Amino acid sequence: MGLCPLCNGFETKSFQCPNCQSLMEDQGKVIDYFDDYSAYMDIDVMKLFDGYEKSLENHECIHYFYCLGCQHQETKSIGE
Repeated sequence: MGLCPLCNGFETKSFQCPNCQSLMEDQGKVIDYFDDYSAYMDIDVMKLFDGYEKSLENHECIHYFYCLGCQHQETKSIGE
């Protein structure tokens, strides 16, 4: 199991919104939004259900990014 630099506070990332060019903010791991208890489940097991076939194999953490300017949302793969 790798360590996600965003989840562990080692670094921060923001991306430019493709719609309005505002900065999109990291809202955390996608798997934390599945249900009330998913944040407490084993991360490697939850990666089997994150919608990305190879996130576990490729040591990627899928994060949700949100634009406050236009409400655009997208996911980004963050290397662990």
